[in-house]
Amino acid sequence: MASGPDAKRPPHIELDPSDMRSLLPALAAAALYGAVSAPATADVAAARALAADAVPALRFVDPTVPPVTAFTTFDGEPMDLSAYAGDVVVLNFWATWCGPCRAEMPTLDALQQAMGDEGMEVVTMAFGRHSPVSMELFWREAGVESLPLHRDETTEMARGLGVKGLPHTVVLDAEGRVVAELIGEADWASDDMKAVLAALAR
Repeated sequence: MASGPDAKRPPHIELDPSDMRSLLPALAAAALYGAVSAPATADVAAARALAADAVPALRFVDPTVPPVTAFTTFDGEPMDLSAYAGDVVVLNFWATWCGPCRAEMPTLDALQQAMGDEGMEVVTMAFGRHSPVSMELFWREAGVESLPLHRDETTEMARGLGVKGLPHTVVLDAEGRVVAELIGEADWASDDMKAVLAALAR
């Protein structure tokens, strides 16, 4: 038995390489989000139950870390989803040529205005390449006032999240994990939707 300072050291454990591989996703998520933990009062089970009854189109999934988190701003600057660490993120993929995107965008804008100070952020991501002029025109015509104009020009983020059609929205918890998705147009400013998101953002 060791004595002296060594006696207080924890036992040395050697991990099998296969064990290390299984830990990599969790380690990557912790590094990316600075080991931010979701608020203790956030209730995924309650949000899932609310959605099942009131917003069935919002499908909850087993929490997963997005494989691609990098994107560019409207001005072409590099950015990452880690900038939103600690907030619930409503990540919406859209395009200027997408009619349903144009119809639902005002509801996303209204959601941001209603809950942007309550631990939730709406993050819009233009799918593929768009001219700045057409993006700004889309925003003006849709009456958007509170949403960012970000780009997924390579579509790597969208493809990593399984986006095949637009609009497609995923919800990330405060730890940066995808917990739900909604494919197609939705009223994101409805009372039912805000109740679901409030349960996640508490």
